[in-house]
Amino acid sequence: MKTLEIANATAPLAEYARDLRREPVILTASGKPVAALVSIENADLETVTLSTHPKFLALIERSRARQKAEGGLSSQELRKRLAL
Repeated sequence: MKTLEIANATAPLAEYARDLRREPVILTASGKPVAALVSIENADLETVTLSTHPKFLALIERSRARQKAEGGLSSQELRKRLAL
């Protein structure tokens, strides 16, 4: 993984994008990560959009918290109940 201080990121964006097949690039400000450039090969636009949408992420976190608190069904149990 490549780390790059934003102040030093002077190349065109296209140049950084070409290198993403090898490794992600983490952009930092004063040494702290602020953004990541990652390849989205094999992903569609909907997946990428949802994976960063605050309301969708909040929904996932609520679901995880509920499953942890109340439990849930294993995939095996779900298949059994659905007669699959």
